[in-house]
Amino acid sequence: MEVDAEAARFAREPLHEVARNLAATARGDSPATLIVRDGTLVSVTSGEILPRMSVAIRGSRIAYIGPDANHAIGPETRVIEAEGRYIAPGFLDGHCHIESSQLTVTQFVRAVLPLGTTGGFFDAHEITNVLGLRGLRLMVDEARTTPLAAYMQIASCVPSTSTNLETPGAEIGPEEVAEALSWGDDVIALGEVMNFPGVVFGDGKMHGEISAALRAGKVADGHFCWPPNDRRLAAYYAASGITGCHEGTTAEDTVWRLRHGMYAKLRRGSAWHDVAATVKAHTEMGLDPRRILLVTDDRSPESLVDEGHMDFVVRHAIEEGVSPIVAFQMATLNAAERFGVSQDVGSVTPGRCGDIILLEGDLADVNVTLTIAAGEVVAEDGHMAADLPGFTYPDFSFDSVKLDGSMDESAFDVPAPVASGRVRARAVRVVENHAETKAEVVELQVEDGLVKLDSAGDVCKISVTERHGKSGETTAGFLMGLGFTEPCALATTVAHDSHNLMVMGNSEALMARAAREVIGARGGVAVVREGGVTLLPLPVAGLMSTEPYEEVAEKSRAVGHALAEAGYGLNYAFMTLSLLALVVLPELHVSDKGLVEVGETGFGLTGVLLED
Repeated sequence: MEVDAEAARFAREPLHEVARNLAATARGDSPATLIVRDGTLVSVTSGEILPRMSVAIRGSRIAYIGPDANHAIGPETRVIEAEGRYIAPGFLDGHCHIESSQLTVTQFVRAVLPLGTTGGFFDAHEITNVLGLRGLRLMVDEARTTPLAAYMQIASCVPSTSTNLETPGAEIGPEEVAEALSWGDDVIALGEVMNFPGVVFGDGKMHGEISAALRAGKVADGHFCWPPNDRRLAAYYAASGITGCHEGTTAEDTVWRLRHGMYAKLRRGSAWHDVAATVKAHTEMGLDPRRILLVTDDRSPESLVDEGHMDFVVRHAIEEGVSPIVAFQMATLNAAERFGVSQDVGSVTPGRCGDIILLEGDLADVNVTLTIAAGEVVAEDGHMAADLPGFTYPDFSFDSVKLDGSMDESAFDVPAPVASGRVRARAVRVVENHAETKAEVVELQVEDGLVKLDSAGDVCKISVTERHGKSGETTAGFLMGLGFTEPCALATTVAHDSHNLMVMGNSEALMARAAREVIGARGGVAVVREGGVTLLPLPVAGLMSTEPYEEVAEKSRAVGHALAEAGYGLNYAFMTLSLLALVVLPELHVSDKGLVEVGETGFGLTGVLLED
């Protein structure tokens, strides 16, 4: 990977430049810079647990593994006594959106390195939807200043569908994909192709982006939600060049992906709990796990603190019946092989980068006590042991919320075709621990030509306002499943994937106030109740905070606590709510253009009110 001078100490030297030096260290003719001595090696390449093993590292790469590395010790070699602890490759997240943690790359790295994550494959489509290639470039440049083996994917769906259905801050097409692929070897793949109907029905833009990636020798990741028995998947999607997908929710989804030559990415995010069901394709049906990956997709900052990152997902997979060695393979070697970088990461073997974790106790406990990245000890006993350089974000990244802050209650009006009476309206229902929603129909009162909320029912309003300076248009509709027991509203500029201003609540006055709070903070999340405001400012592209991850986690926790006190008690509540504008997911979502449903022929706008 390319690095700048500021991060030279974390540089990962190309193997062809140092292979001769590594051989010299393996022979004992040139000393190692770091040795981990007398541990129990988790060999993900052979599927064995090997006792009494040592590892010698020279620079950023592994030179030798074996029962005795004393021949590689020199006067300045640092020796770490493993004392029987497990020696394993650092974890790789096979699919992750860093921006969903509401952290900058540097703070994300500070959070996950002590947990044993030493690399990953990151789809920065959140910031790309707001700032375009400039945003993606910021993520790439910042990642290069850290010890993390951060492989970036190019956002494929900006917007996630089309500008007829939603308004992003930028647009990405085949030319932009080709440009980004020229930035370096750490720009690794085309990100998840969410417009799966576009792929199935031959959309030129989508297939142009896939072709650009394949032409450059890169892989393309997928995202599709039709059931596995839908012939359109087998007949069209699998032939498109897309070879991985993380949207499976059943064992049958996993089976279909594996049988069609794809990598099945089993997801355990903060709010998406899919591993328990999807992993049964291996644990109960006996399918080969070599093309199964464990991924997080989206993790909130407080879930990183409270539960963990890939260590948590690996532990969870083991609890669901996966053997420890296979679970480690799913979170290391399998991911490296999927993206074609197993010569650099994914195993503790000679020639690979020195990305190693030490674990105490039972391997199934996944208790990481020390992390080595790029041949340097970066974390120990749950804390960072290496200082990371700062990264300065440019002014334009703080100027993405292009609204004047004058929003009032009228922004949430839903006009009715009659002056009074009752109408039937489509409503979005939230589903706990799932990314998809349910479409429902609710009957509501009309007064003075406007549809009113039923204060006795579980119905809120939800709106999306374009905030990128293009139209300022607002769509308002109805939402169910929040369970508020008091007047409450939430506003956020984290509204996947176009990240416009999304507001929801059971009081139009509080909704307007929440919107103004977020606009004034230059982006973020605000919960407003009659007792006050809980605010999480996210000024970088309206998505990320510049504060330390510990502080962001506490402010994010406060948002969840405020929602819970108002009656909304779903698990990691905000993470689920942030997807209510993600129009590529079933069944019904909201954009600045209107309600969008996923049907037999793909995505389409539908009215808020039903015609009699």
